[in-house]
Amino acid sequence: MIERHLEIKTPSGAMETFIVHPSEGGPFPAVVLYMDVWGIREELFDIARRIATVGYYCVLPDLYYRQGKVRTEFRDADKRMISMDLLTESQRQIALTPLEKLTDDMVIADTASLLEFFARGEPVRSGAIGAIGYCMGGRHVFRVMGAFPQRFRACASLHGSLIVTDEADSPHLSAAKGAGELYCGLAEKDRHAQPAKVKVLRDTAWQLKFHHELHKGADHGYALPDRDVYHKQAANRDWEVIFGMFRRQMPL
Repeated sequence: MIERHLEIKTPSGAMETFIVHPSEGGPFPAVVLYMDVWGIREELFDIARRIATVGYYCVLPDLYYRQGKVRTEFRDADKRMISMDLLTESQRQIALTPLEKLTDDMVIADTASLLEFFARGEPVRSGAIGAIGYCMGGRHVFRVMGAFPQRFRACASLHGSLIVTDEADSPHLSAAKGAGELYCGLAEKDRHAQPAKVKVLRDTAWQLKFHHELHKGADHGYALPDRDVYHKQAANRDWEVIFGMFRRQMPL
């Protein structure tokens, strides 16, 4: 595979981005990997590599670039990343401060810059692209599906945060106007996937094909392999569904 770290110019500056794709057989369908609250790190680089081994061009942008080089990790005695609820108050504030400065509109603007970058000689196939997002990235997947419905046609939100709100522009309402397919991997013990919110997702008048799974016994963060709450069975089921969706919407 071919890997690169480079800076993509945006109206707000230079966005550090990890790119990985097969060494032969391009152009490839593109997949954007949207980071969680912890920011870009080796764990997400490995997930991007997994996507690329199947035959896709995967990009992982550092959405915190406006704030400098933000890297946040807290690990337990077993070297696993510690879940937010188990951090001390001071550690939690360190992790949440960059998030508080990042808006969904910023992510949409950065995504527009990625789409422009794809068209400047990258081995990316025109047409449908995919996206996978974790935690806050799961919400960003909803937003970009609504903002770029003709491009984002195969998207997955995994333990997404604040995807259903009481606001008139709730992320789920944005995504409902999209096209293609949207998959949500939800955790039974996640406060962001309470029964009332899952019911809203089920009852929404989706224009696209929406499907979801509520993973029994899983907690927020279950899909990330370095986390203290990693749920291997649920994560593997997500990959089964995601790659099936990619094959339908972005055949290789």
